[in-house]
Amino acid sequence: MAGVRSKANRRGRYQGWFINASGKQQFFLGTRKKEETRRMAERLEDEHRQVRLGYRPAPSTADRHSRRGFEETVAEYLAWGGSQGGRGGRPWSETHARNRRICLAWWKDRLSVETLADLEGVLPRVEKALRELQANGKAGKTLANHAEALHALSLWCEQRGYLAVDPLKGLASFDTTPKTRRRALSAEEITRFLGACAPHLRLLYETAFLSGLRASELRSLTLGHLDRGRCGLRLDAAWTKNRQEGFQPLPRPLVERLVASAGESDRLYVQSYEVARQRRPAPKGRLLYVPWHTAQAVYADLERAGIPQWTPQGKVDFHALRVAFINMVIEGGATVKEAQVLARHSTPDLTMNVYGRTRPERLQEHVERMADRVLSGPDYVPSMYKQAVGAETIAQLPWIQESCAQ
Repeated sequence: MAGVRSKANRRGRYQGWFINASGKQQFFLGTRKKEETRRMAERLEDEHRQVRLGYRPAPSTADRHSRRGFEETVAEYLAWGGSQGGRGGRPWSETHARNRRICLAWWKDRLSVETLADLEGVLPRVEKALRELQANGKAGKTLANHAEALHALSLWCEQRGYLAVDPLKGLASFDTTPKTRRRALSAEEITRFLGACAPHLRLLYETAFLSGLRASELRSLTLGHLDRGRCGLRLDAAWTKNRQEGFQPLPRPLVERLVASAGESDRLYVQSYEVARQRRPAPKGRLLYVPWHTAQAVYADLERAGIPQWTPQGKVDFHALRVAFINMVIEGGATVKEAQVLARHSTPDLTMNVYGRTRPERLQEHVERMADRVLSGPDYVPSMYKQAVGAETIAQLPWIQESCAQ
C-alpha cells in the first residue's frame, strides 16, 4: 500500500513508498508537500501494478535517463575515455580526446540537443549535416571523424542503458580515400633535403627517415627511451598510435649522435617558446626538438633544397618522411612481414597498399632486365620462338630461321 513518512527529512522533503512491479516495497524521495508526495506514491504504485498485470511494458533504464543532460553525458564519456577508453583499457591520446571533444561540441550546436531524448530519431538530421559538410568541400576522413564521434557516444550510452538503441545504427560509412597522396622522396632527394635543412632540425629529420616514427611519437621520446645496448628506441604504449609497446631499431651511428645531443632539445624548446611567446610551458627532458608546426618546417627546408612540395606523384610533408622510410625498407629487399613489423602496422595490406609506392624508373629497370633475359642469348631465343609460334611455323618462315641462326 502506497504511503508517505509522517515527518520530512532535514531538508524538508518527504519520503514516500509504494509496491513495485516485483511486489516489493520501494522508497523514493518526494517533494516538500506531504499530500503531493502521497499522490506521487499512489501514481507510481498504480503504474507498477499495471506492469505486473501485463497492461503496460516495464519501464527501461533508458526511460529513466531520457531527461539526462547531453552535456553531462558527454562529460562522463570524455572522462571515461581519458581513463580507460583506449586500446587495452588505456587512456585516449591527447589528440584523440581533443578531437572527440571538438566534434561532440559541434554536434550539440548543430543538432541543438539538450537531453538524451533529443537524440531519438536524429539519424536524418545527422545525415543532412554531414552532407552539408561534404558540400563545403570537407574530406571524407573529416566526415568520418564527425560521424564516428557521435556514433561512439551513442554506442557507449546504449551499453550503459542511457539509450534504448543506438540512434545512428543505420548510418552508412563515408569514402575516406585521401584527396591528396603523399609521395616517397628518393634517396637523392633525401640527401639534398638533409644537406639544406635547418641545422637544428637535421637530427629530427634523420631519426624520422630512419625510424618512420610519427611527429607525435617523436615528440614524446625522452633519453630514457634510447636503448644503446639493443641499438634502438623503446616505444611506450601510452603514446604510440597503436597503443602497444614496441622497439624500433636504429643505425648505431644515429644512436650515438642522439646520446651526444642530450640536453640540446631542452635549449631549443626554450628558445623557440620564448620567441613564439607561447603560453604553455616548454617541455623538458625530450630526446628531440620537434617544432609545433612540423609541416611548415618541412616546407621551408624543401624550398631550400630546391625540391618541389607537389608533384604528380603527390605531396611532401612531415608524414611523408614516414612514407619514405617504409618504401626504403621495401626497396631494400625486406620481406612483407619485416616491412610490416618495422612500419608497426596491424596488417601487411596497410604497409604495401596504403604506404607502398612504385617508382617509374624502377618499373622500367625491371622491364629492361626481363628483356635482357627474353630477347638475348643464342640458345634462349629459338626456344622462345618455338614456344610462341610452333616449330612448323618456323620452318615455313625464312626470316625467323635467319633470326634463330643469328
